[in-house]
Amino acid sequence: MKKLFLVLYLSFVSIAAFAAEQFVVFTPAGNHFPLISNGVPCPIYVDPSEDKGVMTAAGNLRQDILQVCGTKPELLTSASSGRCIIAGTINTPFIKKLMATGKINPKELSGKNEKYILQVISNPCKGVEEAVVIIGSDRRGTIYGIYELSEQMGVSPWYWWADVPVKKQQNVYIKPGQYSDGEPAVTYRGIFLNDEAPCLTRWVKHTYGTNYGDHRFYAQVCELILRLKGNYLWPAMWSWAFYQDDPLNSKTASEMGVIIGTSHHEPMARNHQEWSRKRKEYGAWDYSTNKKVIDQFFREGIERMQGTEDIVTIGMRGDGDAAMSKSTNVKLLENVVKNQRKIIEEVTKRPAKETPQLWALYKEVLDYYDKGMRVPDDVIMLLCDDNWGNVCRLPNAKERKHPGGWGMYYHVDYVGAPRNSKWLNVTPIQNMWEQLQLTYDYGVEKLWILNVGDLKPMEYPITLFMDMAWNPKQFNVSNLLDHPRRFCAQQFGEDQADEAARILNLYSKYNGRVTGEMLDRKTYNLETG
Repeated sequence: MKKLFLVLYLSFVSIAAFAAEQFVVFTPAGNHFPLISNGVPCPIYVDPSEDKGVMTAAGNLRQDILQVCGTKPELLTSASSGRCIIAGTINTPFIKKLMATGKINPKELSGKNEKYILQVISNPCKGVEEAVVIIGSDRRGTIYGIYELSEQMGVSPWYWWADVPVKKQQNVYIKPGQYSDGEPAVTYRGIFLNDEAPCLTRWVKHTYGTNYGDHRFYAQVCELILRLKGNYLWPAMWSWAFYQDDPLNSKTASEMGVIIGTSHHEPMARNHQEWSRKRKEYGAWDYSTNKKVIDQFFREGIERMQGTEDIVTIGMRGDGDAAMSKSTNVKLLENVVKNQRKIIEEVTKRPAKETPQLWALYKEVLDYYDKGMRVPDDVIMLLCDDNWGNVCRLPNAKERKHPGGWGMYYHVDYVGAPRNSKWLNVTPIQNMWEQLQLTYDYGVEKLWILNVGDLKPMEYPITLFMDMAWNPKQFNVSNLLDHPRRFCAQQFGEDQADEAARILNLYSKYNGRVTGEMLDRKTYNLETG
C-alpha cells in the first residue's frame, strides 16, 4: 500500500513540476465548482470590450468544452448566470469592477508580464452566485489562463496538429484555491518555420489550396504557440512572404496576440521573397551601390507593421542567407544600422528605442561583433547555436549588462553546410536541456527562438523548448525524463506513456550521435562496426 501511495505521489509531483498546479478534477467533492455537470457546461462571460485575442481564446474554449462533454457552452452577453466562467484582462471595465470588490488582490497582477490568476469566487458580481474567474495581467496572461483550463480538462495543445483525441468527460470540477503559472522567465518565446519545402508547402497546397501560408494556416500556428504559452513567430520564408502573400496574415497574428519577427537575414520587417521576386526591378542587394532603393524597401516594411508589437530585425546579410561581403566591412554595416534606426524614427515618429529590435549575430555577422561593432543599448543581441544544438557563444559578465538583453537562436532543423539536418526529431533530450539551461544561466533571457523546420516532426522538442522558456528552473537531472513521459501520456494515453517515452528518448539519443544526413559509406564498417 505504501509503495502504491509513493508511485501515485511521484506521479503527481512529476505532473505538477511541468505545469500549473492541477486545479481540474473529474470526481466531485463538496466544495468543488461544477464546471461541467452531467454533460452540461457552465456558460462563459467575456466583457464585450475585451481584446480580440482574448475573445478568440474564449471561442476556442467553447469548442474545447464541446469536445470534452459534447455540449458547447453559451457565450453570455452579460454576467447574469448562477454559475459561469468569467475571463478578462485586468484593465477592462468589468474586471476592474470585479477587482474592486477585493476578492482578488490587484497586486497579484498589476505590473506583471503575461501572468494569470484562476480562482473560484462566490458572488463575484451582481447576478452571479459563483464563478471560475480567469484574470490576466495583460491579454496574453488571460489567454494562457484560458488555455491552461482547456489543457487540464484534457485538450492537448497538439489536438489539431497531431490529431490528439479528447477524452470525454461528463463531469468536470474546479478545486477551490488560487492558481497561477507566474511570469515567464524568457520575455519572447517562439518558433521559426524554416526549410519548409517540400513537406509543409505541399501540405498547405493540399489543405488550403494556396501556394503559400495564408491567414487560415497562420491562425492554427498562432493558436498552437499560445497554447504552449509562447508569444513569438518567425514565419516561413523559403518561398513564402508572410506580410505580402496575404495581408490578413499580419492582422490575424496581431489580433490573436502573437508577435511577428523576421529571420536573421530579413531586416526591417521585410521578407526575403519580397526582394527576390522583384530582383530585376530592384537591382543588387548591395547597400554600397543601391542604398536608395534598399532604404525605400526598408521604409515600406516599417510602415506596414505599424500598430503591431512586431520585433524588427536590423543589420544586413547578403542576398539569400549569405555573407554580405567577403571582407568584414564594419563601417558599412554600422551605416546600415544607423540608417535603419533613422527610418524607424521617421516612420513611427517616436525614438527608435521604442520599437523593439534585434541584431542576429549569426554566422559571419558574429565577426562584425568580434571586430568591435556595437549597436544601441536598446537592441536585443541574438546569439545562436552551431546549427546542431550546441550553443557556440554566450555573453560574459560585462556583456550581460547590455540593457537590451540577449537572445538565443536554436536549431532542431537545419539546411546548410556541412550537411542538412531535416530528419525527424534527432535532438537528444538531455543535450537540449543542458544547452538551454546553460543559455539561461548566462543571462540569455530576453528572447528564445527555435528553428523547427516544417513544424510537424518536432512536436516534442517544441514543447520542451517552450516549457523551458517559461520556467527553466523546473528541470533538473533527476526529473528531466518525467517531461517526455508527461508529453507522451498527454498525446498517446497513460497506458502507452512509458513505452512511448522510452522510444522517444532512445530514438533522439541514437540519432543525435549520427543524424541520417551525416551517414555515408564511411560511417561504419564491417570489421569494427
